[in-house]
Amino acid sequence: MCLLKTSNLYIPPQNKNLTTTLLFLLFVSIHSFGQINVNRKKIDAIRIQKAPKIDGVLDDVAWKNIPEAKNFVMLRPDNGKPEPKDHKTTVKFVYDDNAIYISAIMYDPNPTKIPAEFTTRDNIGNTDFFIVTINPNDDGQNPFEFIVTASGVQADAKVSNSDEDYNWSAVWESAIKITDKGWVAELKIPYSALRFANLPIQSWGVNFGRRIENLNAQFTWNYIDNKQGIWTQYDGLVENLKNITPPTRLAFYPYASGTLTFNDGKTLADWSVGMDLKYGITENFTLDATLIPDFGQTAFDNVTLNLGPFEQQFSEQRQFFTEGTELFSKGRLFYSRRIGGSPIDQFDVKSQLTNNEIIINNPEKVDMINAIKVSGRLKNGLGIGVFNAITKETHATVLDTLTNTTRELTTNPFSNYNIMVVDQQFNQNSAITLINTNVIRDGRFRDANVTGLLWHVENKSSSYNIDGSFKTSSISDDSNNPNTGYAFDTSIGKHSGKWVGEIGYNFENKDYNPNDLGILFSNNEQTIYGHVGYRILKPKGIFNNYSISLYYNANFLHNPSTYTGFESGLSAWAQTKKRFAFGLNLNYDTVNKDFFEPRQGTRSGIFFERPEKINVNHWGSTDYRKKLAVDYEWEVSFYKKNPKFYYGFEISPRYRFTNQFSLSYSFEYYKTENDYGWVSQDSQPNDIIFGQRDWSSYKNSLSGKYNFNTKAALSITFRHNWSKVPYNNQYYKLNTTNGKLIADTYTGNHDVNFNSWNLGFNYVWQFAPGSQLIALYRNSISSFNNRANLSFSENLTDLFKNPKKDVFSLRLVYFIDYNQMKHVFNK
Repeated sequence: MCLLKTSNLYIPPQNKNLTTTLLFLLFVSIHSFGQINVNRKKIDAIRIQKAPKIDGVLDDVAWKNIPEAKNFVMLRPDNGKPEPKDHKTTVKFVYDDNAIYISAIMYDPNPTKIPAEFTTRDNIGNTDFFIVTINPNDDGQNPFEFIVTASGVQADAKVSNSDEDYNWSAVWESAIKITDKGWVAELKIPYSALRFANLPIQSWGVNFGRRIENLNAQFTWNYIDNKQGIWTQYDGLVENLKNITPPTRLAFYPYASGTLTFNDGKTLADWSVGMDLKYGITENFTLDATLIPDFGQTAFDNVTLNLGPFEQQFSEQRQFFTEGTELFSKGRLFYSRRIGGSPIDQFDVKSQLTNNEIIINNPEKVDMINAIKVSGRLKNGLGIGVFNAITKETHATVLDTLTNTTRELTTNPFSNYNIMVVDQQFNQNSAITLINTNVIRDGRFRDANVTGLLWHVENKSSSYNIDGSFKTSSISDDSNNPNTGYAFDTSIGKHSGKWVGEIGYNFENKDYNPNDLGILFSNNEQTIYGHVGYRILKPKGIFNNYSISLYYNANFLHNPSTYTGFESGLSAWAQTKKRFAFGLNLNYDTVNKDFFEPRQGTRSGIFFERPEKINVNHWGSTDYRKKLAVDYEWEVSFYKKNPKFYYGFEISPRYRFTNQFSLSYSFEYYKTENDYGWVSQDSQPNDIIFGQRDWSSYKNSLSGKYNFNTKAALSITFRHNWSKVPYNNQYYKLNTTNGKLIADTYTGNHDVNFNSWNLGFNYVWQFAPGSQLIALYRNSISSFNNRANLSFSENLTDLFKNPKKDVFSLRLVYFIDYNQMKHVFNK
């Protein structure tokens, strides 16, 4: 959401000169830091005797004679400009033994025209909003965000190094009121929603912000300089918080769910109960646990046709794996979809069948037993995280057709997934991290271990940085023959001022493989990369902002060291003062050697020669403040001395009927003519068959929402992905010496017609703080066949002949706070 922020040369990791240089740069950088925010605004925290009523009406005694935080400064677009006289903002901050309380008066000369679109929690639509960032450790890197919109919708986030995690959710109170002078926001944030030390007197880093949608402007209390550093380094200070005690942070989220599934004439009823738990082990560390997890209401994956050599990556939909995982995501070694994903099937079930056996049941997913996370950060910047998950043993059922007996084959054993992280932040802009991921499987299946040392070091003014990592992976199986690999990356960059840039080098050796718990599409590669860019930091002419950048990548196979190709490009982006955003990208690729498409492994030395390419891409987005807005994009690629041609477009109109009801539609069409790709390994070992194909893809999607109020909403989602790939019997044999294709007499039908259809209705009612009732209906159909010459209407008719799956689900989650329970029993 970003509401505030703005050579084939082989270099071994043991190279003494490189190591000495890195250590020297780290030493110099660490000893040259200082406080970037030297002119901090400060206010005193005032203790109150009686808490205000959170209703948006500021007539409580608690708000009388309280110092104001005022004189806001523009963050964007005209950074540093004072707030307009007719749009002033004043904020008050008080506290008691249980919570902090914040009130904000936001003046507006046209209060009846304040945008106030209703949205679901953690989503900001066409609306003004008020934001509070609170950093009890005052470390300049890890604040909490609390946001309330002019329609009363709440959003909150946990921030790490300017990255906002809106999957994190706290339980707090807010209310708004539209007045004849503007609008008012009132917030109560209990101490259980924060992490702070048990000290008699404290000072917290705090900033307040306001978005004025009609002015396309955002303001903050403490000035955030967009020329240097990151926005989290610019907090003001709330002083003299006295005698507050961190409460026992213990919350229970028991749930109950029931599901009816209708699939191909069969009906399945299921139910489950379970609980999520959050416990503050210490003032700074929290235990999150999911006991008997239920992920039945996660969103559909965006499944598309994949004919390439790499797996398709899907976004995480399960809240436990998206909330509070910033420590575990360090180094990109954690791809949470590995846990509870497809069985590893290491030994190929089909290869273990006799002539008379068939598979009658083979689960596509692995069930998770439980998972826990322990994470937190000390006041000195030391972050520690431990993650552990356990999955069940998974079996395929095999039927002997002669004896009519069945047996089970293990496709995924009992497995344990573990992550440990130690992350030391310092000087508000730098960090050094050690992370280890480990997968242990029962029996003859393989185990895996990956370790990474990461560094991000900036100078005093946060204008220059050194980034890097060194990672190792070790994989072992029942043969007791471990396979060890390693990867290295380092770069030096400038990210402040009008001119920015970076230069770097990375490689993964042929044995580096983090994919048991992480995701890496290809290894045995090395790249020299860099970019340089120019941007404006204040509005100029008709533009609020614009930037232009040039990038390059020189690519090599790592072992044996082989030049594979060069990529470069020019990109530009701009937004006008009338809120029209657009961009243009020009990309160029030389002839390159693709060692992955032949599916022989990079060690074979076999590659497919891809042609020289020029790609042009343009996109645009109109003003979302208007009821009708449109996003669009088009793209075209030309290939030198090759008949291949690629083109396509997307268009996505959206219409806001009222502040409560809106719809968004998207249509995408892309086509590659005369494409060439791998189709088969022929009977002869060296006969690698490629085919010439025309690949067309269509995507229709619709999303809409109706908010009854800020606590209840009904939404619809629809998506249909359709791809057809006719080969027209044009096949070739790959020349394994030079990577070119030779016409061949191979025969076979590899035509593809792929469909993925998903339709869903979702009703969410937050009937109490932290508690929800969710009702869900889903309809899905999929097909994969060789009818690649069907028209659009013929394809739909053919699709609906396939069995469909209907799912009805009801889930109730109730939030129980230990402190509230304790007070009830005490009374």
